[in-house]
Order: sequence, then structure tokens, then C-alpha cells
Amino acid sequence: MTAAERPITVPSRGASAQPRPPRRRAGADGAPLTRNERLDRLPFNRAHRKLLVASGIGWAFDAMDVGLVSFVVAAIAADPHFNLDSVQKSWVLSIGFIGMALGAALGGWFADRWGRKTVFTATMIVFGVANGAMAFSWTLAMLLAARFVIGLGLGAELPVASTLVSEFSPAAQRGRITVLLESFWAVGWIVAAAIGYFVIPNTGDWGWRWALLIGALPLLYAIVARRQLPESVRFLEAQGRDGEAERSVRYFEAASGVEPVESRKAVKLPKIRTRELFGSRYLGVTVAIWATWFFVNFSYYGAFTWMPSLLADQFGSLTKSFGYTLAISLAQLPGYFLAAWLVERWGRRRTLSVFLAVSALAAFLFSRSANATQVLVFGMLLSASNLGAWGVLYAVTPEIYPTRLRGAASGAAAACGRVAAIIAPLLVPWFLSMAGGDKSVAFVVFAVAFVLACVAALFLPEKTGETLDD
Repeated sequence: MTAAERPITVPSRGASAQPRPPRRRAGADGAPLTRNERLDRLPFNRAHRKLLVASGIGWAFDAMDVGLVSFVVAAIAADPHFNLDSVQKSWVLSIGFIGMALGAALGGWFADRWGRKTVFTATMIVFGVANGAMAFSWTLAMLLAARFVIGLGLGAELPVASTLVSEFSPAAQRGRITVLLESFWAVGWIVAAAIGYFVIPNTGDWGWRWALLIGALPLLYAIVARRQLPESVRFLEAQGRDGEAERSVRYFEAASGVEPVESRKAVKLPKIRTRELFGSRYLGVTVAIWATWFFVNFSYYGAFTWMPSLLADQFGSLTKSFGYTLAISLAQLPGYFLAAWLVERWGRRRTLSVFLAVSALAAFLFSRSANATQVLVFGMLLSASNLGAWGVLYAVTPEIYPTRLRGAASGAAAACGRVAAIIAPLLVPWFLSMAGGDKSVAFVVFAVAFVLACVAALFLPEKTGETLDD
């Protein structure tokens, strides 16, 4: 018996605990519920929490890695063995995003064919190994190659994790749960900032290498994730694996004390080709979501991957720059929590648009910041609003496509965003030269990109509280 075929064990609730009757046994038309309707009716329970935390830890490792590279590049540039110039630094930053663009496109495609859980754990292994390889790199070519492979794993994991969590979340709380998943990004980025502040400056020439070795921990976590994560019920049904799908639904029902009911037989729907993203049915949605992803990525990665280096140049101290970046990173958490609270009250489209508009204002104000107080205040506002928008964007994207296209469509949107993540760090040296080394031009451009993302978000469909399409 394989691990996939093994029945899911539901922990005992105690002899006195009695399962509550189901809230409803049939749909509005009197027909039996589908498995997905049975999942949608559940309250948030310990099984959802376990899935959220297991996926979120993987998400935090991703963020830690992306955050670490911004600190590592600043440290490598100061390492006499490498002595990187601004163009070389921008390539070390951007090569990872090239890998992320390719990984996002392939990861979503693989997830629709091999399963969300399988691809998630595979990506953990890929970027864990590659982080270790980068830590022992002795040439620029080795650094670039390892960073590219890291990007492949990172790019594939993020849309797959958000799709998996979205597909298990109750309809009434799906947006909030997905934003909370994205909030683990803040945890990872804060850890990266702490490593940058405490580890890199205090461990000599090997400081940045120790930081990257810490980034290899996902290799161990992949073993845990493989056991903790369930496979998507929608994916299992699409593959005709009804027995596994039923066991997975019953596990989540048992966690809420809901008595299982008989589901109507799942109909295996025809596959949707990826090219249908550009057909008449999905073209408008695809253009809107791709534009939103592109401009959000452009501003975020252009700003935050260069921030430690820019602040080091502004204040003349790498350690002081890392401390300011750590403080700015802490503001991500309240941004996520506010977005998680608003996303089910205001809806996806309004919440996303407001957070992007505030991000545009904060980026413009940051461009004018001349002292430490202004850098911290406007940087923290930018961090909170931008990352709150990220959370809502990850909630929106899986909702607007059907199951048969969801992984590939989410991956394609993320891949479009990664193209912007490649371009932005490469353009920053040019922006700096236009301003005589000052950050002002760069952050005005990022503010404009946030405005464009806000406009694109207004054209997205509103799916708050709706059941996901099959």
C-alpha cells in the first residue's frame, strides 16, 4: 500500500465527544452535496490550521531565501574575493528571478498533472540543495548558476501552495486563509533580516555563506511537509481517484465534528488546455491578472532587493542599513493582518486596489526620504501596504480560474510577474545613475508601477464567498 492509498487517521476526540449532524445534506436543488460543497460548508478547524501552518512554513522558507539574497549580495559585494560592481550585483539578484519565472510556469503545469502536494515537496528539495551549493560558490559563475536553480524551486512552490490552501478553504473564509498563508512571507523575510543583521556582520568573511547554509533548511522540511500535507480533493477527483478524495474530505469533516454524508458521484470533466487562457472566455481576466502581477512584482522586487544596498549607500554603514531594513520588514505583519481582516469585508478587488494605491503613495514619499526617521516611517508604510496587497493577490489568483486550469493559470500569472522581477533589479543601476546615485528616481518609477497595478486590479472579477469553479 502506497502512502497515497493509506487511509488518513483522524485523531480521537474523546469518548464523550459526539459528532454534530451535518448542516445540510443536500444542495439547494435537493441533490446530494459534492465533495467540494462538503468542504465549503465547514468552519475553520484544526485540519485547516494544520494545512495552513505546514504550507506556511514552506512559504516562510521561500521568503527567507528571497530576503537573504538582498543581504547576501550586499555582503558578497564587500567580500574582497568577489568585489562585485553594481551591474554584477544586479545580475545575482535578477538571475534568481529568471529561474522563478520558469519555475512558476512549469510548477503550475506540473501541479495540474502530478498533484499540488508532490510539486510542493519537490520544490523544497530543489532550492534547499541549491542554497547549499551557493554557500560553497567561489566564482561569480557558480553563484549565478546556483541562484538560478534556487529560483526554479522558489518560483514553482509559491503558486502551488496558494492553490492547495485555496482549494481546501471554506468559501466564506477562503480569502482570509489565503492571505494568512501569505503572511508567513513576512515571517520569513523578518528572519532573513535578522540573519542579515546578526549573522552576516558577526561571522567574518564566511558570514554570507553561513546565511545561505541556513537557507538550505527546506531540504529537511520537505520530509515533514510530505507527511503533513493532504493532496487536493479537486485534483484527486480530476484524476479519478475518488477513494483518496473521499478520505481527505472525511478527515476535514471529522476535524469539525461533522458527520459524513454521501456525495453525488464526481464527473470527470474534460481537460482545459493552457492556451485557453487567451481564448474569449478568459482573455480579459488573464490580461488583468497578468498586468497586476507584473507591476506589483516590478515595484516590490525592484525596491526590496536593492533596499539594503541603497540604505547602506545613503547612511554609509552596512550594519545600520541591515538594522533599518529589519525594522521596515517588521511592518509586513500588520499589513498582512489588516488585509486578512478586510478581504472578506470589503471583497478582493476593493481591498487589493486600496492597498496598491497606498503602496504608490508610500513609494513616492520614500523617494523623498532624507533622514533615518523618514526612511523608517515611509519604508514601513510601503512594507505594510505592499505586502498586504501581495496577500490579496495570492487569494484572488486561484479563485478566478477552474480547477482544471487553476495550477497552470496561477503559475502563468506568477511567471509574468517574475519577468518584471528580472527586469526591475537590472534597471535600478540605471535609475541610480539618472539621480546621481540617489534612490529618488527609482522609487518614483516604483510608485507609478503601483498605480498601474491598482488600475489593472479594478478589472478583476469579484469572487468573495463563491464556490471555486471545477
